[in-house]
Amino acid sequence: MDLSVVIVNTQTRDLVLACLRHLLPQLQGLSHEVFVVDNASTDGSVDAIKREFPQFRVIANNQNRGFARANNQALRLVTGENIFLLNPDTEIQPGALTTLRTALRSLPDAVVVGPKVLRPDGRLDLACRRSFPSPWVALARLSGLSRVFPRARWLASYNLTYQDPDIPSEIDCGTGAALLFKADAFRSIGFFDEDFFMYGDDLDVCFRLKARGGRVYYVPSAVVLHIKGGTTRQRPRPMLREFHRSMWLFYRKHYAHGPGLLLAPAVWLGIRARHGFVIAWNGLKGRQIVSP
Repeated sequence: MDLSVVIVNTQTRDLVLACLRHLLPQLQGLSHEVFVVDNASTDGSVDAIKREFPQFRVIANNQNRGFARANNQALRLVTGENIFLLNPDTEIQPGALTTLRTALRSLPDAVVVGPKVLRPDGRLDLACRRSFPSPWVALARLSGLSRVFPRARWLASYNLTYQDPDIPSEIDCGTGAALLFKADAFRSIGFFDEDFFMYGDDLDVCFRLKARGGRVYYVPSAVVLHIKGGTTRQRPRPMLREFHRSMWLFYRKHYAHGPGLLLAPAVWLGIRARHGFVIAWNGLKGRQIVSP
């Protein structure tokens, strides 16, 4: 089989239906399977998907198992040569899937490719091309220096804002909202680490794949629209807490050894401080966002 598509949905019926409508034309000519794993939605998502897309397989959970665990439920069943992960609040643009599949076949040692991801207002979703959050990279981002100096390579390397977003490049990680994997490579690392409930799981996967010699690429000629926050807006405080927990989990797993172990207390305090700051900033601005 050419392609397996996996989408995890939680309480975003209208968005996931739109996502699947945009996806369907891109699957023409491919042998494919589509899995939608639903995390205990109560908005009629499961029935609506089954009614409009009876050819797709729906796995209905009776509780919210999180992003990593829910993905793994489907990933253990896939049979495609490539695996395409999509968020339910995305709309893949015409030709993007073909472009990504070509890139995955042709780029040297590629195991993951990601598209240019745009917000509804046309802004780049900065998560679609990232460096790993090493201690220095994380400090520059958590302190806000990367925002103040977005063109400075040594300060803005997390979101690579000093690079032209229209130029293809090798990166450390894209966003789990839209990534195409070689299935064998993904399977070789055991898919997602289920200690990550939500957030950070894509960074962890790419870190482990690169540690095995795989390469990750940003392919801006493929475009995906990301509405973003369809799930997190429903439970902003728990998701904000989970966002910061995943930061610490990633650091502890990959950097808290050698010199990084000495920095661990400062990193933990920095993450806690950022969490408190975002809560206060949200309250001041009368908004509920997870990652400013």
